[in-house]
Amino acid sequence: MKNIALIFAGGTGTRMNSKARPKQFLELDGRAIIIHTLMHFENHPKIDAICVVCLESWIGYLKELLERFSIKKVRWIVPGGSTGQESIYNGLKAIHDSGEAESESVVLVHDGVRPLISEKVISDNIECVNRYGSAITVAPAIETLITSNGRFEVQEIYNRDRCHFARAPQSFLLKNLWSAHARARSDGILNMIDSACLMKHYGFSLQMVEGPSENIKITTPMDFFLFKAIYEAQQNSQVFGL
Repeated sequence: MKNIALIFAGGTGTRMNSKARPKQFLELDGRAIIIHTLMHFENHPKIDAICVVCLESWIGYLKELLERFSIKKVRWIVPGGSTGQESIYNGLKAIHDSGEAESESVVLVHDGVRPLISEKVISDNIECVNRYGSAITVAPAIETLITSNGRFEVQEIYNRDRCHFARAPQSFLLKNLWSAHARARSDGILNMIDSACLMKHYGFSLQMVEGPSENIKITTPMDFFLFKAIYEAQQNSQVFGL
């Protein structure tokens, strides 16, 4: 069975305040964020193919980047939708309709602007799906989580020892993820926040995989500067053997 990465990068990045280009094409060390992300999957020995969902007007530029950086595993490039859920559906449809992936194939859904993943996170996701049928990458909550009412009063305080932040990849068997997306479209559900929420809504059991806290999504300028700092620290640790 194949292991397929579905990378969605269809957003415009309005919170990044970058008017020149979408956030996934901002550069660090001469490479766009989307390339930093894709290289983790390109270089992973267990990833067989990659599908990228991209802003339609930037597909041509993405193809140039794939050629420049010798990204060979990308089999499908499809335009994004009006929501994250629709973008993932578009990618799934391309994979499903191609006939190149078996129903038991593992699909790892990952943000194009989440470049600080690791080989271990990808491997753990694949292993977890093969064992349990799903894998939701998480990071432990390190601050107190609360809910509030409409009057901005504290309503409930959670035990953070039992709380986690949902991250990515979020991984499933192709047959299950495709089925859930098809049901959601039939039911008129078009804007679930992520794949974990969608799968939970339709009764699928979700298994957690713990990932590193630095596996952040680059959404704001602060996120980009944090990415830059972590990336440079990682590069320096290789140089100095730390």
